[in-house]
Amino acid sequence: MHFAHPNVLWLIILLPVLAAYDFRWGPRARARLRFSSLRLITDASPKPLPDSQAVLTGLRLIVLLLLIVALARPQKGQKREEVITPATDILLCVDTSTSMEALDFKPRNRLDAARDVMREFIKNRPHDRIGLVVFAGLAYTQCPLTLDHGALLGFLDYVKIGMIQEDGTAIGTAIAACAARLKNSAAKSKLVSLLTDGRSIRGDVDPTTAAKAAAALGIRVYAVGAGVPGGSLYPVPDPFFGTRLVRLPEELDETSLRRIAETTQGRYFRAANFKGLRDIYEEINQMEKTDVKVETFADFVDAYPPFLFLAFFLFTAEMILSQTLFRRFP
Repeated sequence: MHFAHPNVLWLIILLPVLAAYDFRWGPRARARLRFSSLRLITDASPKPLPDSQAVLTGLRLIVLLLLIVALARPQKGQKREEVITPATDILLCVDTSTSMEALDFKPRNRLDAARDVMREFIKNRPHDRIGLVVFAGLAYTQCPLTLDHGALLGFLDYVKIGMIQEDGTAIGTAIAACAARLKNSAAKSKLVSLLTDGRSIRGDVDPTTAAKAAAALGIRVYAVGAGVPGGSLYPVPDPFFGTRLVRLPEELDETSLRRIAETTQGRYFRAANFKGLRDIYEEINQMEKTDVKVETFADFVDAYPPFLFLAFFLFTAEMILSQTLFRRFP
C-alpha cells in the first residue's frame, strides 16, 4: 500500500496540539456556572462517567486521523517493471574445491566470503540477468541466467565446499561452461566473474584456449584470485585432537589468470582479505554499468473508503455519546 498524496500526512502532527487545546482551553474546560448550592443539581442529574472528556476527545482525534489518512488517498496494488533493452548478462563462476576452506578471510573461509560478496553484488544489479556456475574438478551450472534474483540467492546459499565430488581446479572447463551459457545471449555486455584460489590441474580444456573461445563470443572475464600471498591456514580434522590448522603453500596461478583476463579484455584482481574481495566486486559493479530502458506498470486502486466510513461511524458515535451517556451539565 502507498499514498497518492503523502504530504497530507504531515497534518497528523497537529493532533497533539488539538488534544492539548481541548483539555486545557476547550469549551468543556471553560464551562463554569455559579450556584449558591449544587445540592439540587446533584440530586436531579446522574453523575457523569469518569474520564468522559478523554473518551470524547479521543474519538474526535481518531476521526481527524482517519480523515487525514483518507485525504492522503491510500492505494493498494502492485507496480512492476519490464526491462525493454537487455543490460548485462553476468555469470558468477566460483571455485568450490577443498582449498576454498582456507581461513585467511577471517572469520570466514574463502567460499563463505565469496558468497557474502556475491550476494551484495547481485542485489546491486536489479536489471541484469545473472547466473551461477560452480566448479572444482568438473563444472556445472548451479543457476541459469535469470532476472529472478530471489531464486538466484537461494541457489547461492546451497553452494558448498565438496558439492562436486571430483575435487581439484578445472579453470578451463569452468570458462568453457560459462561461454556455452552466454554464447546465445543478446545482451549488450556479457561477462564472467571467475573466482578461484588455485591453478588449473583438472579438466579437458586448457584455460587459455577457453579464454580465446570466450573472447570470440564477446565475453569478458574478470578473474579474481583469492588468498593471502605466501600461503594460509587450512583446517584438517584429527581423530585424536580434533580440528588442527596446518599451513598450506600458495597455489594460485596468477600468470594464467592474468592471461585469461587480457585475452578477453577483462581484468585480473588479487583479494588477500574480505575487504579487498568486497572492493573488487564493487569495482566490477561500477565498471560494468549499462543504461537500460525500463517501463513501469502500476495497477493501484483507492483504499480510502473504509477510512471514511469508519470516521463517519466514530463521529456519529461521539455525537450520540456527548448528548446521552457522557452529557455534562452545564
